[in-house]
Amino acid sequence: MPRCKEGLASAAAGTYVVGVDVGSMVLRCHVYDQTAEVRGASSKKVETLHPHLGWVELDPEVLWTQVTDVIKEAVQAAGLQMNQIAGLGISTQRGTFITWNKKTGKPFHNFISWQDQRAAELVNSWNRGLILKAIHIISTILYFLTRSDRYLAASSLTFTTQHVSLRLSWILQNITEVQQAANENNCCFGTIDTWLLYKLTKDVVEFCFEQIIFNTDVYISSSRGHKVADQQAAMFGQCCFHAGDVKLTMGTGIFWDVNTGNHLHTPRAGLYPVIGWKIGKEVVFLAEGNASDAGSTIKWAKELDLFTSVDETSRMARSVIDSEGVCFVPSFSGLQVLVPCPSRWYLRASVVSEHLKTLMNVSSKKTREVPVNDPYACASFMGLKPSTTRNHLIRAVLESIAFRNKQLYDTFVKEMRVPLTNIRADGGVSNNSFIMQMTSDLINKKIDKPVNTDMSCLGAAFLAGLALGFWTDKEQLKKLRRTEIVFEPQRDSGEYQLAMDNWIKAVQRSLNWYSQTSY
Repeated sequence: MPRCKEGLASAAAGTYVVGVDVGSMVLRCHVYDQTAEVRGASSKKVETLHPHLGWVELDPEVLWTQVTDVIKEAVQAAGLQMNQIAGLGISTQRGTFITWNKKTGKPFHNFISWQDQRAAELVNSWNRGLILKAIHIISTILYFLTRSDRYLAASSLTFTTQHVSLRLSWILQNITEVQQAANENNCCFGTIDTWLLYKLTKDVVEFCFEQIIFNTDVYISSSRGHKVADQQAAMFGQCCFHAGDVKLTMGTGIFWDVNTGNHLHTPRAGLYPVIGWKIGKEVVFLAEGNASDAGSTIKWAKELDLFTSVDETSRMARSVIDSEGVCFVPSFSGLQVLVPCPSRWYLRASVVSEHLKTLMNVSSKKTREVPVNDPYACASFMGLKPSTTRNHLIRAVLESIAFRNKQLYDTFVKEMRVPLTNIRADGGVSNNSFIMQMTSDLINKKIDKPVNTDMSCLGAAFLAGLALGFWTDKEQLKKLRRTEIVFEPQRDSGEYQLAMDNWIKAVQRSLNWYSQTSY
C-alpha cells in the first residue's frame, strides 16, 4: 500500500487502530486502544436512493465524502493526530458494486446495492431456463452415483438478485456506456471496498496511516492488505474462532453464521458456504443464512411515527399480551423464507426418481421446508382489527424478526454437521431486548450480547491490528471481548406456535404479489 512520505510513525509507535464499517444504513468509525476500548467514534447515515420501485442505489461521491469525514471526526473525537494511528481496517457491505471509467475514474452509475431488485426478471429467466434444469438433473444423477457433496449442492443451485453477476449483467444490457467501455477495455468493476481502495490510494498522503487494511472480502495474509466482508468481520470481532461457534448479526438484514472450521459447507436447505478468513496457512469457512429486512423494517416503522425512539419499542411490545392476531411480513427487499414445497434435498436411492420428477415440475407427495427467494413478495400487515393499536403493530413488527431468526436457526440445526455451541449476537437490532428474549425463547438457547454491538468495526480493527502486530494473537483478542448480557429462555417455544403459524400463513399470502419490481 502507498505510504505517507513525511511525518510517518512506525506501526510499533502507533498506539491506536481505526475500524470503519460501511453498513447498509449507517457508516461508522471507531478508534480503539490496545484494550479494544473505543476512544473516539463517529457515524453517519448512509444515504440510499430509490429511483424506481425495487431499485436501491448509493451515490459514490457522497459515500466517499462520508467515509473521509467519519475517519477525521473519530480521530479528532479521540483527541489524536493521524500519525498516532497504527493502521486502519475497513469492512463493507457485500454485493454492492459499481463500474467506472478506467482512464478518468468517473463512475458510469451509482452503486447498485445488494438489496436491489432490478435484475429480478433476469434471475427468474435463468432459474427457469433449460440450462439450469439440465444442471440439476445431471447433478442429481451424479450424486446418486458418487455421493459427492459437490453434486448435491449443484442439484439445487439457483440464482437470486443478491448475486452480483446478474445485476452486473443487467447493467451491461441496459447502460450503453458501460457496454461500450467494457468492449474497449476501459471499464473497471468493483464492490465498495475496491472503490474505496481506488480512492484512498490517490489520497492516502492526507491521512498518513502506516497501513490501510481492507477487511472487505477474504482475509489474506500479506504485506499489502487484508480483506474480509462485513459479516466475516463481525464473526471475527465476536471471537467465534472455533467450529460450531455461532454469530447472529441483526443490522439492516439478519445474518446467521456458523464457523465450520476447515470444512466447506455443502448447501442443502438454504444455507450457503463462505470463506471466513485466512491467516497464514489457516483457512476458516462459515455457513451462512440470511433474511433481508430487520433494522430497515424498524427504521420504516419509525418514519411512519409508530414510535418516537427505538428504545421504547420493547416496552410498547410488552405492554400488550400478544399482537391480537396481527402479523407483519418484512419484505421490502423481497423474501428469503422457508415454506412447504416439494422435496428436492434428500437424494437417497429410493427417492432419486421422485427428485427428478420434482426438478421437471412433476408433482411430488414428499414435502418439507425449503428456501424460497421471491423478489415479488410484498411487505404487509395482516389481521388488522378496529381494536388494533400502535402497540400491537410494533409487537407484530418485532415478532416478525424473531420468527425469521427461528426459521434460520432451525435450518442450521437440520443442515449442519458440526454441533452449534456459543451463540453471540450483534448489530443495532440486538439492542432490542424484546427481540432478543423472544429469539432465545423460540430457539431454546442462551444468546450472548457483547458490550460493543458494532462488531464489523471491531472485527476490521482486530484483523488490521493482528496484521500490524498491534495485537499478538486470537487468544489475546478473546480476552478483550466483553459480554453485557446473556439472554436465557424464559418461555416454552410452544407458547409462540399459534402466532408463528399465523405469521407463516401471512408470509405465504405475500408471495408473488407484484408482477414486476421496477418500472
